[in-house]
Amino acid sequence: MTFAPLIGGCFVLGVGIRRGRLARGFALASSSVSLAFAVLIWKNFDPTSAELQLAERHDWIPTLGIEYFVGIDGVGLLMILLSAIVVPMAMLASWGGAGSPLPAAGSRGDDGAHGVRRPASTLYFSLILFLQAGLFGTFTALNFFHWFIFWELSLVPAFFLIRLWGGPQRSAAATQFFIYTMVGSIALLLAFLALYQAVGTFDFIRLSELGRSGELASALSVKLGWYDLTTKQLAFVIFAGAFLGFAVKVPLMPFHTWLPLAYAEAPTPVTMLLTGAMSKMGVYGFLRILLPIFPEQMRAALTPLLWLAVITIVLSAAAAFAQKDLKRTFAYSSINHLGYCLLGIFAAAKFSGGDARLEIEKAAVFNGVLLQMFNHGLTAATVFCFLCFIERRCGGLRGLNDFGGLRKVAPVFSGLMGIALFSSLGLPGLNGFAGEFLIFKGVFPLTTWATALSVAGLLVTAVFILTVIQRVFNGPLNEKWSAFGDLTPGERWVVLPAIALMFLLGIYPQLAIGAVNATVVQLVAQLRRPSSSAESATT
Repeated sequence: MTFAPLIGGCFVLGVGIRRGRLARGFALASSSVSLAFAVLIWKNFDPTSAELQLAERHDWIPTLGIEYFVGIDGVGLLMILLSAIVVPMAMLASWGGAGSPLPAAGSRGDDGAHGVRRPASTLYFSLILFLQAGLFGTFTALNFFHWFIFWELSLVPAFFLIRLWGGPQRSAAATQFFIYTMVGSIALLLAFLALYQAVGTFDFIRLSELGRSGELASALSVKLGWYDLTTKQLAFVIFAGAFLGFAVKVPLMPFHTWLPLAYAEAPTPVTMLLTGAMSKMGVYGFLRILLPIFPEQMRAALTPLLWLAVITIVLSAAAAFAQKDLKRTFAYSSINHLGYCLLGIFAAAKFSGGDARLEIEKAAVFNGVLLQMFNHGLTAATVFCFLCFIERRCGGLRGLNDFGGLRKVAPVFSGLMGIALFSSLGLPGLNGFAGEFLIFKGVFPLTTWATALSVAGLLVTAVFILTVIQRVFNGPLNEKWSAFGDLTPGERWVVLPAIALMFLLGIYPQLAIGAVNATVVQLVAQLRRPSSSAESATT
């Protein structure tokens, strides 16, 4: 599954720029093969087991402790499914029509919507396939060296997709995206090199065991004594480096300023990939890597982390409400929704003293976080897909006040996009509700003050989404759009599977929760405070 997009991307590059239609078809076929693999993995996954499944482990560079080590549990399962669904959607949204980021099939380039020449579609689709391979590798690799290669592999194609096919400010957007993510990656790399120097392994599973027992902090102090820092201080410095790498990627405020410009200037199908799949890499890093390896450091910084999560939720919702550009509105909305995930992860790190009731609430939180990650990726990608269709019909216009009354001329378009927007709002019966409910239900007894403040984000989210529906679809029809076309049959087939999933997961969220609950129970058990002997070793 991981290498199918890499092979497909290389083939697409080799077909030649004059055979654009063949390149597009083969790229979609290659991505569909990965989707088939993901469905097969889902079918063969044992939801009752919390152990790693489909694991594969081979020595790579034994002298450096580097292995090819892959495997999945419930966390990885949902993320590879999400990536396998979103990428074909983005490819299909890229095909044809005015306003498409791509030149016509068989051409070398064209004067796109922004008056610039675009590279051929072969490069565009190959970059998307390379990005997909990076996503799959990130969500399955369990050795840092191997994992970091795929982490970076996803960032490089994203930079070129923004830089070559973006809007008028694409250069600034791509540069800002690259600088922020590269700084985060360097901090992450330095942190894990320090861990390797201390304990001699890049294995996430082993590092998690050492982190929970307290041996990791002790080893850091012994092997890396630096500027007379205490054991706790040194461990916290290493934690801060890893934290920065993931915080930029989510992003967590105040490390978010690259995102609105990147989402607005990227071709809308590429924005689908950024918000639908790539933003989950950061949350996945918090959940899979940072929390298991640095539980004590997260507890030590719990109050500042909770404040950052609250600020991310509330201020990003307020920023979304203030926007007039629809892509920037939903860019900030993406930050808001991922803020709920971070609130849940930070709150679940809190020491609960073995209280069985609070551990049940932590399980609810983690189930909600995983469900929210999948649901947000699906819903946000669908919303941006509709924005892509709007731009295609309106010559690139996407202002909040540019439209009005579209439901009169495009009832199917308005109805289906309305479902996606209500899912983003968290309407009961659609997929967006269950994840948010579980997060708030579990977080409230763990950190009441942070939950109470964060609820303001829910209110503002409802206000700005209802405002979008009112301004774009309701009211008198703007005569300028009297010929606005409804969804074509092809466009309906792009969005209908996602709409069906929104209803299915809204009515029966157990479909996803049942697959991850065993992993969640194990994660909660691992977060119990280490034994007194281990604690004394870290003192």
